[in-house]
Amino acid sequence: MFKLTSLNLNGIRSATTKGVEAWLMQEKPDCICVQEVKAQAADVAGKFEALAGMQGHFQFAEKKGYSGVGVYTQHEPSDVVVGFDGGEFDAEGRYVELRFDTPTRKLSIISSYFPSGSSGPERQEAKYRFLDKMYPHLMALKGEREFVLCGDVNIAHQLADLKNWRSNQKNSGFLPQEREWMTRLTQEGGVVDVYRRLQPDATDACYTWWSNRGQAYAKNVGWRLDYHLATAAVADKARTEHIYKGEKFSDHAPITVEYDLDL
Repeated sequence: MFKLTSLNLNGIRSATTKGVEAWLMQEKPDCICVQEVKAQAADVAGKFEALAGMQGHFQFAEKKGYSGVGVYTQHEPSDVVVGFDGGEFDAEGRYVELRFDTPTRKLSIISSYFPSGSSGPERQEAKYRFLDKMYPHLMALKGEREFVLCGDVNIAHQLADLKNWRSNQKNSGFLPQEREWMTRLTQEGGVVDVYRRLQPDATDACYTWWSNRGQAYAKNVGWRLDYHLATAAVADKARTEHIYKGEKFSDHAPITVEYDLDL
């Protein structure tokens, strides 16, 4: 079994002080895709290049203390692809892809951090630009290889994916255009939302993010923003899923899926 975890760290330095490495040593995933590293290469050097015995591969944002993604792995990749658009969003540190290729298989594990538009119209427009670039990128990749994209997508796709859907219909993360993008990806694009494949009816148990305001975590007023998005052949090998809420390493919970795959 191939055990794959995704977690928005909300700062790698913060998450490590809250016990994420000890948890990883206990859980022993094959890979963990992380988002919002909030560090530069110099901050990671000598401290976070490896985590729980796994080697990290990163894309850092140019802006200090902002964004950044990584994949920690127990397995040596055949190639590492850093970035996907060569411009605006590579500068923000939003995409790193590890390739595990054999003569009979081409497989990518991707960590991606989709922009949030909650800070205002300018960032919402950036989010739409990101989605406009990410869709054709994933379709081109799908034509060449199998993949799992893990990440904080910053979109709750369905009504069941957030607690207060009625009051959030005009808020970033649940806007019609964002939800339509997810529908297009999972229907026309043929990319599978793995959690929903395994748990089609989950509601309150599916949340992976909670606001820091108003006792949202204690009351489980959450959103499902963290996904495994996989090509059909990989999704068909997904066997179990688990959203871990035993400890709080950040404002997101780690989501783990076990696939019947052998790297």
